[in-house]
Amino acid sequence: MDDDRPLHGVRVLDLTNVLAGPYCGYQLMLLGAEIVKIERPGDGDLARSLGPEADLNRTALGASFLAQNAGKKSVELDLKDAGDRAVFENLARDADVLLENFRAGVLDRIGYGWETLHRLNPRLIYCAISGFGQTGPMRSAPAYDQIIQGLSGMMSVTGTPDTAPLRVGFPVCDTVGGLVAALSIAAALAGRTRTGKGVFLDVSMLETSLSAMGWATSNYLVSGVEPEPMGDQNATAAPSGTFQAADGPLNIAANRQEQFETLCRLLDRPDLPADERFADREARKRNRATLNEEINTALRRRTALDWERLLAGAGVPAARILTVAQALELDQVSERGFVTDLPFPGQPRRTLRVAGNGVLVNGEPLRPPGPPPLLGEHNAEFASEVTAP
Repeated sequence: MDDDRPLHGVRVLDLTNVLAGPYCGYQLMLLGAEIVKIERPGDGDLARSLGPEADLNRTALGASFLAQNAGKKSVELDLKDAGDRAVFENLARDADVLLENFRAGVLDRIGYGWETLHRLNPRLIYCAISGFGQTGPMRSAPAYDQIIQGLSGMMSVTGTPDTAPLRVGFPVCDTVGGLVAALSIAAALAGRTRTGKGVFLDVSMLETSLSAMGWATSNYLVSGVEPEPMGDQNATAAPSGTFQAADGPLNIAANRQEQFETLCRLLDRPDLPADERFADREARKRNRATLNEEINTALRRRTALDWERLLAGAGVPAARILTVAQALELDQVSERGFVTDLPFPGQPRRTLRVAGNGVLVNGEPLRPPGPPPLLGEHNAEFASEVTAP
């Protein structure tokens, strides 16, 4: 399978920490790239000390690190040390991609900005992920996911009018930034086959988040309409949101007219589409609260799972609301090989489970070839470079 992966033979020097950059590197690894993780001697990636198990954090194998670094190699280099700088330059000459997520200008100040590395290796693709990008008045401001969620407007539209602003329940801005970076790198590699030259990719988490917000951003840009928090309801359609079955919540997205009519028939409420308050999409949006009450009353007759099977089977998008644990145990997820069991680094009696990325290549899931590395585990593999004067 490894030889069939689209990025087989591509080497990436990964200087990143914590999430956005490591997540990008993880996607590239799953697609076949060799990821050489350059880590600070003795400490390594900050994520090595982050996670719910204190014992793992103390051994530099925190869950946050384990989740995003399977299949990578770890080499310890101090870029302020003359010998290690020579090693790094040797690696950079042969690399296809350099990935970093420092604040803007940090690598440039220590002598490894784009212009320097481009002279060293004209084919090198340099990707810098940062909170705000490499230019602009905020370029040097510190940024974590929470900061970007707030500045992007994301938190302002999350929750209800009474509870917003709320943070999205996972580091979505880091994730989106990493995905856009991986997409950009893949595109740059494709372009290099035509031009023979590397490029500099400047990825702003603020801008990638604004882009990913879709209608929340475009409704304002196109129509001047500022989005508002609507809780579990979909601003573009009704009925579309979270409803209450006999035993718990159920998501229904009857966004098309035929889906609404099918929903009403299955709810034994064929009268609803004939009601002028609910006759078309715009009318349903104006009368959303009343319509939701009618639907919730009808849904109390069955469980959420019963409704999921009945509605989805008839072409109406509907599903229960699950916990993360329940989602990972779905037969659908298992059937496609989304989770991979790996040897736990340093603990042979323990198994490490890691997520894939939802892509099958020729029918096969993309899996890490090995576990996350111990800090400096691959120093010996690069011994000639590591000991270079």
